[in-house]
Amino acid sequence: MAMALTDDQAALREAARDFLTDKAGFERLRKTIESEAGWDEELWQGFAVEMGFAGAGIAEADGGIGLGVLEQSLIMEELGRVLAAIPWFESVVLAGGILAASETPRRAEWLGGIASGETIATLAMRSAAGSPIPDGIGPVITSSGDEWSLSGEAHYVPFGHVATLLLVAARNEGTTGWDGITLLAIPADSAGVSVTRQTSLDLTRPYATISFDNAKVASDAIVGQPGDGGKALRTALTRAAALLSAEQLGGAARSLQETVAYSKERIQFGRPIGSFQAVKHRLADMKLMVDSARTAADWAVRSLESGDETETAAAGARTYCSDAFLHCAGDAIQLHGGIGFTWEHQAHLFFKRARASATLLDPPAHYRETIARHLFDDQQEAA
Repeated sequence: MAMALTDDQAALREAARDFLTDKAGFERLRKTIESEAGWDEELWQGFAVEMGFAGAGIAEADGGIGLGVLEQSLIMEELGRVLAAIPWFESVVLAGGILAASETPRRAEWLGGIASGETIATLAMRSAAGSPIPDGIGPVITSSGDEWSLSGEAHYVPFGHVATLLLVAARNEGTTGWDGITLLAIPADSAGVSVTRQTSLDLTRPYATISFDNAKVASDAIVGQPGDGGKALRTALTRAAALLSAEQLGGAARSLQETVAYSKERIQFGRPIGSFQAVKHRLADMKLMVDSARTAADWAVRSLESGDETETAAAGARTYCSDAFLHCAGDAIQLHGGIGFTWEHQAHLFFKRARASATLLDPPAHYRETIARHLFDDQQEAA
């Protein structure tokens, strides 16, 4: 069951939904993904800058408006309902979350830029193999005296081609696990840094490969302490996982909404297809998965707010919401019949987002392993 919202929280969700309903329709989305830019800069200016949503997840002391995790999840759900092709999750949640979890002299400067919407940031960290984090960190940082340099590549960087600030998770040579991770904040146009946009499955969330060719790193670009960024990264990724599940919930709910509406309008054998028992069963299954996904996402948000079992809850939400979104998006295509399989219909965009978002941070199998590991640890402690 869904959490009860305060009047302010309900008003926030309504404001986000009204704006996105008015400005982020499917016709506009199609023009965006077919454009050379591949993202909706005008929508970003309106949503992030003019509406002020870029500062939603950032504390007032750092230039934001200090909204909590629940409020951010409401925004994510609305963005997921329209497949908005803007880097709100990447800039505010991923990059902003890392900076918020770290102590660094330039924290207010970096977060202030993100909160204003003038800085677009993203997280660059994954190796070409795509292994789960922390093992899957690609970039390598080395030091010589007081000088630092960055080499290697970060793959599957969401909105990497439009980011102006890169939050890089780099591996110190000879280290493993969560130890020896250095976090960096460097301008995307730095010397030795090159960005290559990649063709990807999800047309509404473009990806890029970031290459580092012995890029020199200033000491004030290091976020926190060298080699000690694992805790901040882990905290930020747990938070991001919970919020990404809210986006997946929004996509699943919209898939159900569109399919129910179509089943009432599509006439076959002289009656709406929604009146056939087989279609009713499929729609009921979709509704069950959406409601269950909402419960899982709400659990993750509650856990983040209380600080209790945060990793387990986030992992559970990501696992279930990934499956629910993919199931609902797939059924939406099938229940729309022939039109659902065409390029002109938006159903395939939801399916592609569902497939890509399932592995955006880490795949469901990794989160299931996280849950199993925590359960095992709890049993060991009880014994």
